[in-house]
Amino acid sequence: MKDNTNISSLSVTNKMIEVKDIKKNYVIKKGWFHPKKKVVEAVKGVSFDVNSGEIFGLLGENGAGKTTIIKMMITLLAPTEGECKVLGLNTIGDEKKIRSNINFIFGGELGVYRRLSAKDNLLYFAGLYKVKYKNIDNKIDELLRLVELYDVKDQLVETYSKGMIQRLQIAKGLINDPQVIFMDEPTIGLDPIGARDLRRLIVKLKENGKTVVITTHYLYEADELCDRIAIVHKGELLELDSPKNLKEKYSHGEREVSLEDVYIKIIS
Repeated sequence: MKDNTNISSLSVTNKMIEVKDIKKNYVIKKGWFHPKKKVVEAVKGVSFDVNSGEIFGLLGENGAGKTTIIKMMITLLAPTEGECKVLGLNTIGDEKKIRSNINFIFGGELGVYRRLSAKDNLLYFAGLYKVKYKNIDNKIDELLRLVELYDVKDQLVETYSKGMIQRLQIAKGLINDPQVIFMDEPTIGLDPIGARDLRRLIVKLKENGKTVVITTHYLYEADELCDRIAIVHKGELLELDSPKNLKEKYSHGEREVSLEDVYIKIIS
């Protein structure tokens, strides 16, 4: 059963996520006979907040530290140093309370059962997350209408397009009615129409009061969706602001620049 203990009272600061000087080090060994230990700094003192009801983008090239930061926020990794709070709770020590109030959606076609219908997938995950509604069938129908899959809810997922599967992933991510939703490259591999539909759905989640943290390599997507973005490079936070403010800051009186232009200037 979903545990909402003290969550409402802990959210009064309007900060859904508070990341304070988090660091993450990994120890790797090199060599076969006399291996030497080497400390790799994946995240180097990153700090930011995510406000209630905003779409927050976490941008960076592969290996920049985005995935490590996400894993610390969703309680899968402990910071080596620093503090990470979600919904006012420590990600290490209050994992169970946090996990019942967040969810994680990743891009691609994994994460759902292709030989089940959309409705049966959501029934299965409702049981797995131990969520209880007075009428689970009504809740599932509501979610399938939200992601525009209601008319095909009884078809096997193996008959769905990539875009439909990704919309089902979002319905799955909403089955426990999370306050914060983490999305890792949600539009990866989608055709332009499928990606556009998914972006519209993400905006709809915000309109419904959800807080969304998203990673993407598509800069136009971050520009369109995000209220603020954090740009991470080699484990460090280089910039944190709205796309509009960043474009103004880095235009330097030139022609109007794109967020992609800004991103390249920042990490170069």
